[in-house]
Amino acid sequence: MAKPAILVVDDEPEVLRAIARDLRAHYGEHYRVLRAQSGTEALDALRELQQRAEPVALLLSDQRMPGMEGTKFLALARELFPAARRVLLTAYADTSAAIASINDSHVDYYLLKPWDPPQLRLFPALDDLLEKWRGSYRPGWGGVRIFGNRWSAGTHAAKEFLSRNQVPYQFHDVAESEQARQVAGDDLARLPVVILENGKRLIAPDTETLAREVGMRTQAAAPFYDLAIVGAGPAGLAAAVYAASEGLSTVLIEREAPGGQAGTSSLIENYLGFPGGLSGAELARRALAQAQRFGVEVLTPADVTGLTIDGPYKKLRLRNGAEVASHLLMLSMGVSWRQLNVPGAHELTGRGVYYGAALTEAEACQNRHVYVVGAGNSAGQAAMFFADYAEHVTMLVRGEGLDEKMSSYLVQRIEAHPKITVLAHTEIARAHGTQALEALTLRNRRNGEELGVETCFLFSFIGAQPRTDWLGDAIARDEYGFVLTGPDLDKRHLAGWPLEREPFLLECNVPGVFAAGDVRSQSIKRVASAVGEGSVSVAFMHRHLAQL
Repeated sequence: MAKPAILVVDDEPEVLRAIARDLRAHYGEHYRVLRAQSGTEALDALRELQQRAEPVALLLSDQRMPGMEGTKFLALARELFPAARRVLLTAYADTSAAIASINDSHVDYYLLKPWDPPQLRLFPALDDLLEKWRGSYRPGWGGVRIFGNRWSAGTHAAKEFLSRNQVPYQFHDVAESEQARQVAGDDLARLPVVILENGKRLIAPDTETLAREVGMRTQAAAPFYDLAIVGAGPAGLAAAVYAASEGLSTVLIEREAPGGQAGTSSLIENYLGFPGGLSGAELARRALAQAQRFGVEVLTPADVTGLTIDGPYKKLRLRNGAEVASHLLMLSMGVSWRQLNVPGAHELTGRGVYYGAALTEAEACQNRHVYVVGAGNSAGQAAMFFADYAEHVTMLVRGEGLDEKMSSYLVQRIEAHPKITVLAHTEIARAHGTQALEALTLRNRRNGEELGVETCFLFSFIGAQPRTDWLGDAIARDEYGFVLTGPDLDKRHLAGWPLEREPFLLECNVPGVFAAGDVRSQSIKRVASAVGEGSVSVAFMHRHLAQL
């Protein structure tokens, strides 16, 4: 298979030769470096690569070029290769245009001329972008193969699980391919059929079986750790990185996939240090790699079902019967999207009705009308993402509009987007379909009028439910199930507190048990705050250990 391409565009021949020379010297072993002297020439080259089904990893374009500016080229190139990383090479005088292009043309980064020395001013930025591209690249051969029906809940679950855990796979739809039906054979009634790289055949496997067979770890290597973390969202990953980097033996236990709810976000644009934004999956991949580099042991999927407090020790019971004990415990389970309580929704879950941004379904949305329920940032980013694929996206909002819960920059983009419509004061009354979602009945909350619409895709982002029932009576929670910490604990909650000191800021009613992120009562539901809480909690953990 051809090496992924890096395409450089500049109308000045000497500059083009120089940067191509530097790129070949640094990346030539793993990438092909191609050159073009204009945006039109570069687009022709991209169309030829697209026809040959050859991958493009990176586009690096000069801004000031006759006939077509770099921002215009990168915007058009995105339509041909949406996954390729896009970089603008510009002079200092054009930095305002470069910054604007991050929003308007979805440019990932901009670099200033001259780029010498490339070891300091060119390669670090491109290394980072290429690593990000590699993380989502699916080469189209090898890996796991899934044979299933697009409208099968089990097939969707397998695709989503592998995708969120960044395991490469190919999907073959038995409804569209005779060859796929032949491979599935007698197991067509028990989809999906998953075929591993070694040829082993799995019939409708659950996630634990699938994880075990692709080499993921679901059993702890040791019986005892300094710190056990339940939930690998941004808060849990931050706690893992800081704890392990400071010498604490750490195990991170995740029920589904690293990244939590944030990991399903198509784009996080207001996270500090990433002007072009980054996907939730990319944030999770980076944080997980960082944690593992410091020696964090990661168990996924592993479901915690119970907690026992034995003096200074905390013992977690897992669904598979194993037990993990620790001095310290971090609760960072996050929250789950609330299920739609309307007729038909439960039966069609995974078959057209999805919770969160099911990015694996994006390509199937082409030329379809997609509906998104919710008014928060997650719903807004999903609408923007699916608008790149769908014919049209309609957002259903129960309240007055988007301003109350959504960041203003996102509201402005949605309002200006020609393929997104927002219906305020609207809720779903019923979901219709037999084998898959076929239509919705929408209800106007002010006058009760109902409207029927045809659609195959509904993505819901409403409500937030903490999954904390397994904590039993040991850990104090508020009336909604969120974990209470620090100053939110009153005398009733601290009746059994055994220490002379007061609970630390992020500490629960049991010494050595901490909570961070969305699962914590009164937390700010933002990725940056979750990361902050997770990292700050480690300082309190050290203070607690010093007193044992």
